[in-house]
Amino acid sequence: MLRRRNIAHLGAAYLIACQGALPRVGFAQPAGKRRHIGFLYAGARPADGAAPAPLRRALQALGYTEGTDIVYEGRWAESHNERLDRLAAELVALKVDAIFTLGGLAAAAARQASTSIPVVVAGAGDVVETGLVASLARPGGNVTGINDPAAVLSGKRLEILKELVPSATRVAVLWNAGDPAMTLRYRHIEQAARLLRVRVVPLGVREPDDFDAALAAMGRERPDALMMVTDSLTTLNRQRVLDYATAQRIPAMYELANVPHAGGLVSYGSDFGETFQLAAAYLDKILKGAHPRDLPVEQQNRFYLVINMKAAKALGLAIPPSLLLRADEVIE
Repeated sequence: MLRRRNIAHLGAAYLIACQGALPRVGFAQPAGKRRHIGFLYAGARPADGAAPAPLRRALQALGYTEGTDIVYEGRWAESHNERLDRLAAELVALKVDAIFTLGGLAAAAARQASTSIPVVVAGAGDVVETGLVASLARPGGNVTGINDPAAVLSGKRLEILKELVPSATRVAVLWNAGDPAMTLRYRHIEQAARLLRVRVVPLGVREPDDFDAALAAMGRERPDALMMVTDSLTTLNRQRVLDYATAQRIPAMYELANVPHAGGLVSYGSDFGETFQLAAAYLDKILKGAHPRDLPVEQQNRFYLVINMKAAKALGLAIPPSLLLRADEVIE
């Protein structure tokens, strides 16, 4: 049984409602031309080999008919990050009208591959800190999209985890050390940990085989709690991490709600449905002539707290009433 609160999707609604508010110069396309959207992701190729369904649905809602006036060209690195540059070059060679990227490594590869094709990024961490754009207000190049305020989120996630497990003094952090955007997020967790008087146990991974060593390290020196930073690599291996945390009774904080829905304890982060709506609105503007440099990066500031009460009970945790009141969703 799920308890939900009414959630106003203000960011997505605002961006979609204001489609004509920004100048549409550069990248103009002839009327009636079939547009090609590239999609680049470091993770696994889906069974249908199609671009993300939420993105396609969002563009359809904006009036685009797939196969008639819009075509998707998808590329997936299958967690082989060394392939991203080649895959980005393939999309550039296809002369796509815009590229949508998911994740920091994919965003960096697309930006490196072309300085002229518009790139809309999501899930790429803090885009200013990683150098993808010059500033949120004035991106300055061919890249724009959705920013992830890592400093704020990292501290908040650790704070919530401490509320759930007040006695925790050692928190393991599992992240993709091969992704600069995710490493920045880890650094922000370290900073927050000092303020909360928590010692961080770093568990950096770079490829799927590294997860065995990371989980073994937790087995040798058990942490009081765990935080997992989400990117394509950890997403691909999230079930292994979830199964381990459940079996070892380690309270864990995740970033996306799909993990508590699969049995994890808690998550705090953005809604990917909203993220794809925002990305679709950017692509719509670009296809209608806007230049990425004139499209300020959207700073997502609505995040959702999801708590799995069944998982909490299995861990013997009593969820503070104040935290339950703040939760956007409680899975009972």
